[in-house]
Order: sequence, then C-alpha cells, then structure tokens
Amino acid sequence: MSADGTSPYDQIVEDLTYAYEGVFPPETVAKVVAEAGALLGPRARITRYLPIFVARQAREQLTAVAQAEGRVAKQVPELLFLCVHNAGRSQMAAALAEHLSARRVHVRSAGSEPVDEVNPTVVEALAERGIDLTTPYPKPLTHSAVQAADVIVTMGCGDACPVFPGKRYEDWDVADPDGQLLEVVRDIRDDIQARVTTLLREVLA
Repeated sequence: MSADGTSPYDQIVEDLTYAYEGVFPPETVAKVVAEAGALLGPRARITRYLPIFVARQAREQLTAVAQAEGRVAKQVPELLFLCVHNAGRSQMAAALAEHLSARRVHVRSAGSEPVDEVNPTVVEALAERGIDLTTPYPKPLTHSAVQAADVIVTMGCGDACPVFPGKRYEDWDVADPDGQLLEVVRDIRDDIQARVTTLLREVLA
C-alpha cells in the first residue's frame, strides 16, 4: 500500500472486476488479487514483472473457481499437471501440452511446494523445441484448480494432491530434471512429450 492509500494492484483489480462482471463481485476479485500479491511478492526476484505475475495468478484462480463452481462453462477440456516444485516436470508437461494441442485444451500446472523460479535447464530444453518458458513461474496447488480439471497428472507429488470424485487421475513416473545436465533433461523432455501426445490423443478423441 502506498502513502496515498492506493495499492499497486488497483488497476489489476479494476480490469479483472470488469472481466468477471456478473461472475464475481468486486470484493472477491480484490481479495483474490491481494492473495496473489501476498503469495508472489516475497518470492519475486525481478519486481518490475510482479504485476504481470499477480494478474496471471489472480486470473487463473478466478477462472478455476468459476469453473469449479459452475459459474462459467468450460469451452475445452482442462488438464492439470502437478509435481512438487512446479519448476521442471509439470512446467514441461504443461508447456508441451499447450504447444501440441493448438489450444484445444486448457492447461494448468502447479506444485505442492513451489519454488522461486522455473529450472533454467528446463527452459533451455524447451527453447530447443521453439517453446518459450521464460515468463511462466512456479504456482501453488489450489483446491479450485483441482476441482476445475478434467484430467490430473501427478509426477512425484506423493499424497499432496486432493482427490475429487469424477476426475481422471494419472501418475507419471518421470525423472526429476533438478540438477541434471542438459543432455539428461532432453531425455526427460522427450519422455514427457511422448506421454503428453498419448494423453492428448485420448482427451481429444
């Protein structure tokens, strides 16, 4: 909060209030934006990009809640990829699914214990495939994201993921790219891509 009593996220609240008019009241939008700022602010390394990340996090959360509560209709299947830190495997899976699906699915990723940034070697391995992963950030796991998903893919999250009836769950035994050389991460990327391709064929059949 600045000295004049305004928040650096006031414009974000105003924009999202307009975007979700008739879905959520302004108070709910302001609360979700404030929660996103409190979550991401202490972890931000480059603060000038923080409003972008806060807006994205708040929009994702509002959309997930709206879908989970039936306030808005789903246009395409929802996929959720989970791992512990949301810095490697789940980010790769989500990026590859979005890249390969031509927007015929909506993709989210999250972590039970998200870290501060995406693994730079993962970013490099995906860049070789023409996929830009420089702006995504590790995101926390929320119940609303799980409730909104049609398919939930876990990769080493243990029992952290809540289970809801009527959801399709898959657990992929994929190596962790953390601390690995680029050559190893390429193999992990290719393994994930093969699994994502199979999943998309089933979901979009």
